[in-house]
Amino acid sequence: MSLRPRSATASAGPPVHDRVDGGRRGSLVIVGTGLMLARHATLETVEAIKRAEQVFHLITNSATEAWIRRLNPNATSLGDCLVEGKPRAQSYSEIAGRIVDTVRLGQRVCAVFYGHPGVLVASGRDAIARSRAEGFEARMLPGISAEDCLLADILGPEPRLCWQSYEATDFLLHRRRIDPTVALILWQAGMLGEPSVRADMQARPERLRVLTGALLRHYSPRHVVVLYEAAELPTRNPIIERVTLASLPRQAIYPKTTLYVAPRRTTTCDARVARWLMHA
Repeated sequence: MSLRPRSATASAGPPVHDRVDGGRRGSLVIVGTGLMLARHATLETVEAIKRAEQVFHLITNSATEAWIRRLNPNATSLGDCLVEGKPRAQSYSEIAGRIVDTVRLGQRVCAVFYGHPGVLVASGRDAIARSRAEGFEARMLPGISAEDCLLADILGPEPRLCWQSYEATDFLLHRRRIDPTVALILWQAGMLGEPSVRADMQARPERLRVLTGALLRHYSPRHVVVLYEAAELPTRNPIIERVTLASLPRQAIYPKTTLYVAPRRTTTCDARVARWLMHA
């Protein structure tokens, strides 16, 4: 079997296929800006934004929105889909619907999301699934997530070789099992149990008490946890605030806050595996 190299233009963006009737067939690419303005976007992402005929975006700050518009003036915000009191699941479905409606019109569409477009972005995955189900070309490009930034900013012995990661509400709702000797990352603690968006959102103390209670089954009250927010501008430093687990319900935790729980120390290991490794 021979392998033919892909052409250089094939990786530059989503292909556009012609229909039998001569019309042009739409396509979709989902991309992420990363966390820091402009600096975290890959060359592949920038090219996809530039080449698109229509760009949609759901971005958390005006500076990034302005940057996207400089790359492509045909950019439209999806922020109006997120309305206080509206269920988030409904908003996410509407976002996916607006994206796919434009793909159906035969447009090369690029949808831009904050961070990594595959991390906690239900509408992006939904738009890809809907587009593919209708026979359109649809794909996602990788981006830099808050977890990537956290692993770079929280240096030292932990996390070392492994870590575990959960969305905070999912962690509680499904009683996820954890290994307390491995670093734990909890996403979106500031949106804990929230069915919708609301102004000046932060975690409710009573819900943080429930989360703290679940963690106290595995860690002591004095165990150190980190409230982390990645830097979004080159002139700013990341927020890295270390507090005790017992004090967690009294902290101000926002939607962008990632909760990092340091691993409990352990000296246990499998003696048989250790012997095998030494004599392998």
